[in-house]
Amino acid sequence: MADARGMSRRQVGLGALALGGGLAFASLPADPAAAAAPSLGGGRPALRHGSAREAGLLPGPLKQLVTDAEAFLQPSPEHPWYAGAVLLAGRGRTVALHRPIGMAVRYQAYDEETDTGVEFPPDQQIPMAEDTVFDLASVSKLFTSILAVQQIERGRVELEAPVASYLPDFGRAGKQDVTIRQLLTHTSGFRAWIPLYEAPTYEEKVRRVYDEELASPPGTAYLYSDLNLISLQLVLEHVTGRRLDVLLREEITEPLGMRRTRYNPPASWKPKIAATEDARKPWSGLDRGLVWGEVHDENAYSLGGVAGHAGVFSDAWDLAVLARTLLDGGVCGRRRILRPESVELMFTDFNTAFPGDEHGLGFELYQHWYMGAMATPRTAGHTGFTGTALVLDPTTDSFLVVLGNSVHPVRGWRSGSAPRVAAANQLARAVPVRPARGRTAWFSGMASAATATLALPALDTSSGAARLSCALWWDTEPKADVLVLESSADGGTTWEPVPFTTRRRGGSAEPHPTGTATGWSGRVWHDLTADLPAAPGLVVRWRYTTDRLYVGRGAYVDGLRVEKGHRRLFDESRPADATRLLAEGWSREDD
Repeated sequence: MADARGMSRRQVGLGALALGGGLAFASLPADPAAAAAPSLGGGRPALRHGSAREAGLLPGPLKQLVTDAEAFLQPSPEHPWYAGAVLLAGRGRTVALHRPIGMAVRYQAYDEETDTGVEFPPDQQIPMAEDTVFDLASVSKLFTSILAVQQIERGRVELEAPVASYLPDFGRAGKQDVTIRQLLTHTSGFRAWIPLYEAPTYEEKVRRVYDEELASPPGTAYLYSDLNLISLQLVLEHVTGRRLDVLLREEITEPLGMRRTRYNPPASWKPKIAATEDARKPWSGLDRGLVWGEVHDENAYSLGGVAGHAGVFSDAWDLAVLARTLLDGGVCGRRRILRPESVELMFTDFNTAFPGDEHGLGFELYQHWYMGAMATPRTAGHTGFTGTALVLDPTTDSFLVVLGNSVHPVRGWRSGSAPRVAAANQLARAVPVRPARGRTAWFSGMASAATATLALPALDTSSGAARLSCALWWDTEPKADVLVLESSADGGTTWEPVPFTTRRRGGSAEPHPTGTATGWSGRVWHDLTADLPAAPGLVVRWRYTTDRLYVGRGAYVDGLRVEKGHRRLFDESRPADATRLLAEGWSREDD
């Protein structure tokens, strides 16, 4: 089922192009924390459980991640967002958090008259466990995409080839120019979905896809659609001669040792599977009663449980293995499923024409609406309608799995993506930012709908030529959350922006004529300089303002200094000066 979309998205540059059916790879920005993939024979150690410190993470935010997640077991605001969840967070090859909360099976039905869930007797309810298996819903699209990129590697599929060159009947109804890339990036022009479950036979369902007209010309708009991945499934099955479930097993799960990932789990798995919805009309397309151990999505169910857009079941550990494999450039131990350059295609934006809808091949990129403060131009992931999410951040080499049964007992109880955002914010917060100098730096915090200020004492700059310098680190939700350097000559009654210049270590100078910084800065320290206005009692401050929706990792300031020629008017490194800083919402943080 297509997830709710429409949240703001950001744009990054295109790093890979398909030319004449072959792949041409442009140089991509280096990731300071990303692990370089070894040769196939080199091998890598397997994932392991370990402490936050062993993962290079701060333990406090990981504890808060669990606390935040447990809050959504309660009404939020009217109903629980999920009956339960399994949370997994890690960095490098260490899983530092793997925690089940709540119930995997709680309700036997939904009472629409009272808008309540009818619970199973207590002895029949099943608590979440670390190895609880979930219906991944649209996270399944990532597996179909990986299978497609494998076939691109092997030359059986060309990224820029028309889909109709593999499936001639697909070209009906004006779809003759739709390409494989457009299916993978949701720019084909398909509408979000159609009720294939109403068609009586498999052949009729396929015919309806072939006969479907486009909502917009190919390549002219972004529109998230299940039909893209269903079409890609048909291509893959045609060129390989194997069903999608066989491809999944032979090309991904068996090589990676993902033993709890598959389509159509057997009946013996049912006690370890999280239940989903009491599926009945009118809120469901089909009358099925409690869906438990079978795919929730109506179209996938009608396709026999094997579909390109939905139907994969998995647990948190298996998804962590997949995440680690992709962060390592497509290799796990001695088994490689993708080349490093193919993985880059998944972390590279192909949708530069559609700002806010960044998309690699299969993976969504830079989406604060569920990635929260983990979002960077290269952060990749996907969500699922049943309450699932996978997020990979190559910049910090970290990964997050949130698996919730949020349609249990009914889909109408949950709204938005707040639990995913909360978890991602805390994992981002757990990745420490080391001060530019010494052991502490000023931190703005990560609160939403907030303003934090860091002000210097009043300085006499009346003779002019005073210059402020410091080290600055920022990562904010672009445009929505803004860091401003400003000054006041009248004791704080009025404020004016102070233009400044930043220089990334080893990079070129970047002017900020409006005195503001927002968005992505590489999560590295920048040297900042600013010429200050002349005034007898000038107050200079940093002001960081966030909106009520999403936040980035925040802002850090270190080594504040104001000089006039060879004379220092303020120096944070001197204890007497540092104590005169006025911080409201900012705090000094250890490395």
